[in-house]
Amino acid sequence: MCNNEDFTENENLLVWEKTATFSDRNTRLDKFWGTALEEEGISREKVKDWIKAGFAEINGNVCKKPNQKLTGNEELTLKGEAEITSLVPEDLPLEILYNDGRIAVINKPAGLTTHPAPSCPTGTLVHRMIHHFPEIKDMDEWRPGIVHRLDKYTSGLISIALNEHDRLAMATAFAEREISKTYLAIVHGVPERDFAEIDAPMGRHPVHKTKMAVVLKGGRNARSEYETLWSDPAGRASLVKVKIFTGRTHQIRVHMAHIGHPLLGDQVYGSMEHARLVQDEPLLAKLAFRQMLHAYSLSFTHPESGEELSFTQEPPEDFINMLKALNKSVQRVGLIGMPCGGKSAVLKILAAKGVPTFSADESVARSYEKEGTGWELLRQRYGTRFMDSETGDVDKSKLFTAMCENEDLRREIMSIVHPIVQHDVKEFYKAHNNEPLAVAEVPLLLEAGWHTQRLVDAVIGVHCPEAKRTGELRIKRNITPETLAVFDSWQWDEKAKMDCCTAVIENDGDLKKIDSETDRILEVLAALRAENERLFEKHLSNMYITKEA
Repeated sequence: MCNNEDFTENENLLVWEKTATFSDRNTRLDKFWGTALEEEGISREKVKDWIKAGFAEINGNVCKKPNQKLTGNEELTLKGEAEITSLVPEDLPLEILYNDGRIAVINKPAGLTTHPAPSCPTGTLVHRMIHHFPEIKDMDEWRPGIVHRLDKYTSGLISIALNEHDRLAMATAFAEREISKTYLAIVHGVPERDFAEIDAPMGRHPVHKTKMAVVLKGGRNARSEYETLWSDPAGRASLVKVKIFTGRTHQIRVHMAHIGHPLLGDQVYGSMEHARLVQDEPLLAKLAFRQMLHAYSLSFTHPESGEELSFTQEPPEDFINMLKALNKSVQRVGLIGMPCGGKSAVLKILAAKGVPTFSADESVARSYEKEGTGWELLRQRYGTRFMDSETGDVDKSKLFTAMCENEDLRREIMSIVHPIVQHDVKEFYKAHNNEPLAVAEVPLLLEAGWHTQRLVDAVIGVHCPEAKRTGELRIKRNITPETLAVFDSWQWDEKAKMDCCTAVIENDGDLKKIDSETDRILEVLAALRAENERLFEKHLSNMYITKEA
């Protein structure tokens, strides 16, 4: 239920009053109230109906437009009709995992509100419970048998007491932290540490009163610990196991957001991350229609027998589907090698075989054209110093000469160019996300640390004998020995490069040989994909085993 400061109750009418802040700017009116009343079990569609009926006010003026955008400095009021009725059993499915006549354990589906509230008088877990366990009906007016609760969109294990004596005993056990609860969550990004404790007091958000937050003053003790079980190949999301030692409202959602990794699908505590997911990964965003949180394990001492009871429940289908979708992203392959080593030839062969390819050199060349990204950044930094007076493009020859003469300038130029290439490569991989693999030729990939930043899944090197590289291939590229030496000096030595590669193509023969080598590497990459899929499926079947604390 909302706090009394958030709404007043008058017979069949509920009135909510809130102040929009700058962070709510450009938010639709129906979305604002839908988020604010989420915990009341009030749907956004119900909010829309109330707004259209004239039950919403902005600064005292009635607004009937659900899509009205907020400016971020309004006094808002919403009225709704409360349907207060007595509890009526609902003959709907209930997955009962354990029942000994005193204690029951249930697997709650996501989307089901735990107990009734004035704004959510029907369709809750309690309504189903009193059909399956009629003996609990007279225990409490609105929360019979409820010892602890799960958020509406959190799935998983919840225990109930079937008599008042055991309910009080279980409530005491929860209060004294004698009951162990472990959750599985899919969070944005990859936590810096594989295992860590979060000890951060929580209280009401200082501005958004319907939200909880980590607070410096006036909060209640809140402690959680998490373990990272798996991260997707692209580092977009991770599966974490979270054990909570206190039971604060929204504790896991708030704590994980506090360390920079809010839950996928959590539009309350991870609104910015969710917006980016919608923009960058719309198919994944559709799967994250709720916060990806599942109450996985529950252990407690039976209040009557003293027996230690322990239960586990694997996540539901939508949770598993999200993990599988994250694992099936394109295999991002980087192609590297020394200058004049044959990278371009390999890239052409791959393209001819139907593999999506990308060239960093071509990306830079495009960005150097007039009004390109690189052109604009160089013009802002150096004016017309490196511009061709005839074409208006970047004068690459003049720029190269300056980079050779001044090491600091070269580093500056590289700091401008690398992010442009990195952005283009990310867009390239994103555009081919449904392909088995995509290959980007990036000469300085290792030097820029892409392999350690999880920007690629595999690195393929092209090794060419020194005599061939500095001889016939250099001449074919019309590059002087001095220029080649400069290019070499800007890169790691060849052995260091090849040592970091997943596999190496030997360019020590003719085009037929390099074509054969490329086929071999494609088989290596296919085997890697198959092995990763096998390991993921194996990991998926084992990742739910809860380690002993």
